[in-house]
Amino acid sequence: MAKQYWLVKSEPFKYSWDDFVAEGQTMWNGVRNYAARNNLRNMAVGDQVLFYHSNEGLCVVGIAEVVTTSYQDPTTEDTNWVVVDLKPVKKLKHEVTLKAIKEDPELADISLVRLGRLSVHSITPAEFKHIVKMGS
Repeated sequence: MAKQYWLVKSEPFKYSWDDFVAEGQTMWNGVRNYAARNNLRNMAVGDQVLFYHSNEGLCVVGIAEVVTTSYQDPTTEDTNWVVVDLKPVKKLKHEVTLKAIKEDPELADISLVRLGRLSVHSITPAEFKHIVKMGS
């Protein structure tokens, strides 16, 4: 199966990139939206993930990697909800702001802009590579 690309959002006052790096790996839990849950279910080990600071910052700050397939969210007994484990790969040299993403014609169709409230997004390989290049 081909590698897939994703974007996950976290409010930095709750869980920042620096928190993620300090932990070295995390269980991506607390997702309670069916579309976002379906994206978690579709993640595979080795998939690349952009880490986005939402509400404060509004920017992509780093790259993570999926290290487990989805499994039952241990924070709830409801079997509808799943988690994956992620590990940090690298911090972007420059944060890529939502404003810059919205202004870039190559990112006109990115789900981050179209589906702003979603916390786990599928993105195309071209979108991933373009954002990483913007942050280099």
